[in-house]
Amino acid sequence: MELELKQAAFDCYETSADAAITQEESAEHIVPDYCPDIARIIDSTGSVYVHSRELRDGKAEITGAVQVTVLYFPDGESGIRTLEFALPFSVQGEGKGDRLLAEPELESIETRLVNPRKISTRCRLLTRLTAGQRVRTQCCEDVEDGEGALGIEKKQETYHASAVTQILEKDFTFSDTFHISPGKEAAEELVLKKVRPAISETKLIGSKLILKGVFTVEFLCRSAGNQYYAASGELPFSQILEAEEPAENAVCQALLQLTGAEFQLDSEGDDGHAISVTLYLHAWAALREEREMTLLTDLYSTAYDLTYEAAPVSFSEFAQNLLRRQNVREVLEIGVTAKSLLSLDANCGAVTVTREREMVTLRTTASLRALYLDEGGTPLVSERRVEVSAQLELPEECQVTARACCAEEIQGSLGDRGIEVRFPVDFAVEAISRRKVPAVISAKLDDEKPKDLSGQPSVVLRYLDGGESLWDLAKRYSTTGADILAANELETEADVPVDRLLLIPRKRS
Repeated sequence: MELELKQAAFDCYETSADAAITQEESAEHIVPDYCPDIARIIDSTGSVYVHSRELRDGKAEITGAVQVTVLYFPDGESGIRTLEFALPFSVQGEGKGDRLLAEPELESIETRLVNPRKISTRCRLLTRLTAGQRVRTQCCEDVEDGEGALGIEKKQETYHASAVTQILEKDFTFSDTFHISPGKEAAEELVLKKVRPAISETKLIGSKLILKGVFTVEFLCRSAGNQYYAASGELPFSQILEAEEPAENAVCQALLQLTGAEFQLDSEGDDGHAISVTLYLHAWAALREEREMTLLTDLYSTAYDLTYEAAPVSFSEFAQNLLRRQNVREVLEIGVTAKSLLSLDANCGAVTVTREREMVTLRTTASLRALYLDEGGTPLVSERRVEVSAQLELPEECQVTARACCAEEIQGSLGDRGIEVRFPVDFAVEAISRRKVPAVISAKLDDEKPKDLSGQPSVVLRYLDGGESLWDLAKRYSTTGADILAANELETEADVPVDRLLLIPRKRS
């Protein structure tokens, strides 16, 4: 007869592909007719915007653009001019499912002068593609034993599982006004614009996920007298994402991705001290829940012949998202006396993960870039690459992936040795340990033919072999663990001595 098994099932997301892809994009750009000839390029910066994400036919593809800003000296004119253009890119990788997370970052950007009317720009991008698909995990928890008449003994084991049960996504627009300090001159032009999103708090209330954080904005402004100064600050934001169902005990991992940005001087409204900021964003959040799952991992009958089939049940036994901050302090030696700092950048590359037992070491390279004015007011650029590392302890069996970024404004000061730069590098770490446990998927019992135990001794004396459990003994001799404990005047399996002969009674009908 086919035994009736009690099944349990839950839906979750499993990662079908996770890859870090590095690529270079380059293009030549003609200087528009309304711009003067280029005498010398000062610097170039870029912001990465994602336009589309698609999973199709086992492939993952994202498209986007690097919004490039080139600073240069015009031929025959004074001051700094800017040239802005979009450098499109596309990234492809393996992936299947119904959710795709794409995290492109700009590792480096360089622009060179081809001729006074043409420039060539090269960008190095690092993109992490993570594809996920919703799967149903089914397992057998228990078996019907005919109210004990079938003599079925079952081994049920409880495991801790961690699963991403919901992935939330939302596109939204943020608008606000940034006010330049009244002590600074009115801005005539925004030479450089930068924004860094950071989530500071996530909170689940019923089926609503509330995200809170700040956008750090930085501007290089030009006043009417061709004077340049930096202005920066924070714009707070909050956003609500709708979950499919309440998940009060879930742990949330959330990310914000820029899909576009607009900055406009509002000279009429605040006398050149107000900047209108409009950001286009994509919010992504994963809700991870912890649960206990019971698996039927073995069974037998003391009265009848019983056979079963088993298959592995795979699940995440341990999952943790960590943020490890490493504060960096470096000096850029510039060889001249600087008058003022105009802009600072720090871009982090890919993260390498090495480990020795439970100690995990994370390493990345941060590319520092400083734009400053020398004593004569000439803009100059200083660059340096800095190795940044951090350590943390994690279980040996877990798989570790990490990314690094500088999410806060970089602090800099001028000194005798050069430019002292201070900034934090945040290592976002995901550690997951997966486990496979063989569990019963079907079972048959021959209830028309009882076991013939007549040839078995009524009493057996033996030691527990190395690695052998009380369950193994009971199954081998078609008895029960409870009967063995009772025959040896023991209460629990923990009381079984390893150096003592155990009395194993024959199970009687």
